[in-house]
Amino acid sequence: MQHTIASIEQLTALYGQPLPTSTVKEVDHITPHYRAYIEASPFLALATSGPEGLDCSPRGDLKGFIRVQDEKTLLLPDRMGNNRVDSLRNIVRDPRVGLLFLIPGHGVTLRLNGRAHLSIAPDLLDSFKVDGKPPRSVIVVQVESVYFQCARAVIRAELWNPERHVPASSLPTAGEILAALSDNTIGGKPYDEAWPERARKSMW
Repeated sequence: MQHTIASIEQLTALYGQPLPTSTVKEVDHITPHYRAYIEASPFLALATSGPEGLDCSPRGDLKGFIRVQDEKTLLLPDRMGNNRVDSLRNIVRDPRVGLLFLIPGHGVTLRLNGRAHLSIAPDLLDSFKVDGKPPRSVIVVQVESVYFQCARAVIRAELWNPERHVPASSLPTAGEILAALSDNTIGGKPYDEAWPERARKSMW
């Protein structure tokens, strides 16, 4: 018996047709309602694609850091990081992007797809300064589709329930992971002890 779905026809037979509410919500521009969600979000996941494969990167900042330039254009500053630039490398070679916006305490999320490029225009970088520090680049997204996602996933996960928070002490630290993967040549306790101050100085 075949247990792998290998065609769209099989998939449609299993799941049926989408409900009208799941299709009418998708538009090709940022509506006033969707803009409110974007401007309330301090966190998103950025999905990109490149020759090496797919990547999904967390992006977080002060609420309102994601700027709606107009109904077809979104601006996302790229702050200080570890210089891997996986997402940016992908965007340079393949402009397709997907964004998932989360809003603390709110179950409904927002999904946005489009095409992006990187800008280092001085005036644009300056407009995103925090503590006098501009981002290194700004991701400019041309919107192709945007729609809300119902709250089921967040509700199932109890994502915002403090009683479900995982204690940091129950997980390995970043320093421990680095030490294990580098035969103790980097990371370890000194890395973890230095992290809070290092993060404070390099947040923006």
